[in-house]
Amino acid sequence: MATKRKRTPTVPNSSWVAIAADSSIDTQKHGSDPAFVRLRNPATDAASLYMLSSGDVRLFEVKAFEEDFHSWFVGQTVQRDGRLLFVTPMDPLFLIMPYLIKSGKEEKFQPVDQVVEDEEFPHCSRLLSCTRSLASLHHIAEEKEVGKQMFHRYSPEKTMNWLKKKVERTVGVLKARNVSVGGGVQSTTYIRVKSESDSHDEDYRRYAHGLISEYLSEDLSTALLQHLKLPELTSPKETEPPSKKRKLSGQPVEAEEDYTKFNSADFTRKPPKKMTAAQKSLAKVDKTGMKTMASFFSPKVKAEKK
Repeated sequence: MATKRKRTPTVPNSSWVAIAADSSIDTQKHGSDPAFVRLRNPATDAASLYMLSSGDVRLFEVKAFEEDFHSWFVGQTVQRDGRLLFVTPMDPLFLIMPYLIKSGKEEKFQPVDQVVEDEEFPHCSRLLSCTRSLASLHHIAEEKEVGKQMFHRYSPEKTMNWLKKKVERTVGVLKARNVSVGGGVQSTTYIRVKSESDSHDEDYRRYAHGLISEYLSEDLSTALLQHLKLPELTSPKETEPPSKKRKLSGQPVEAEEDYTKFNSADFTRKPPKKMTAAQKSLAKVDKTGMKTMASFFSPKVKAEKK
């Protein structure tokens, strides 16, 4: 729900309007403000905007909807940045996983704080403070304890099993909400309710795979598709569940279509106009041999001389 608190996440020299749960800006336990940070996007490898809650306990994904010539009235001021940000919870393992995959090429156990390092994105180390991070590393890595220190090594097998569970949970949510995932669905923003004929399980699994793949590299997405034993489609653009392409920039992900201007009335077929009594009578007349009105105004064709 939209929060009514006055406290908002701060970004230097910037102010945004955001929709977020109250829990995302709760500062009672840790006493610090949440912060927007730029981190490496696990799917595109480029910079994307995320938010860390107070005390870096939870990670949130930030997406933006933007319109041209749009601004906000906030109190007695006008906010020129008219973007509307959506702040939603995200599993930090998706962002930690690429670093483990890179270090896994050395095939040795390493301390995770030495693995999750990035000169271009120094805030990545804060991901390890999230409550779910260290406790969930066993889902994607092998663990070894030496003394009192834990060492980790990336495990492709564990990762595939973990991602498969993510897909299965997503399928359960889609079915519970009666979401149609058949070929007629054209956008993940407009979700159609189930028709009389329910979609097959393969359609649900393929759709869920598409949603999870928004947080995976192309190679990892392909590997997951094979792990799920889903055949590759010949025309993926026409039959696969749609997914939004992220812009390769440090800005929040933007919606590429203007959904606010969609009007179903514009797409309804207009009924034919009713004919008057005179038009009906004229329609019954035998027009054989008659000339059309336009023929009296068309230029005469000159006969060619032999």
